Amino acid sequence: MSLQAYKTAATRAESPREMEYRLFGQVTRALMDAAATEKTDIAKRIDALDWNRRVWSTLSTACSDPSNGMSHAVRAQIISLDLFISRHSSAVMRGEEDFETLIDINRMIMQGLAGPSPTA
Repeated sequence: MSLQAYKTAATRAESPREMEYRLFGQVTRALMDAAATEKTDIAKRIDALDWNRRVWSTLSTACSDPSNGMSHAVRAQIISLDLFISRHSSAVMRGEEDFETLIDINRMIMQGLAGPSPTA
């Protein structure tokens, strides 16, 4: 099977929520890897931070679209998170903050995307 055929099949098999979960998992792993690298590995740190910013910027842009079906409150929260993530990412690059806050935010989003935990 060609790579394109595999991508098409994967897209058809995943719901948008599952794709978002997978994307957040990938970008969060990149942030965790960057956090564990030496501070001198600037390229790896910038790449992870930039990828995370782009994910959040894309979400924020989608939330600013008036035709977006989410509630105004949720959309506003996502836009606010995007602004915070952008500022915090800059602070991480300046050495004033660490990656943990960004990782924690992404993990919380992933928990929400995963849905409620099964009850015992």
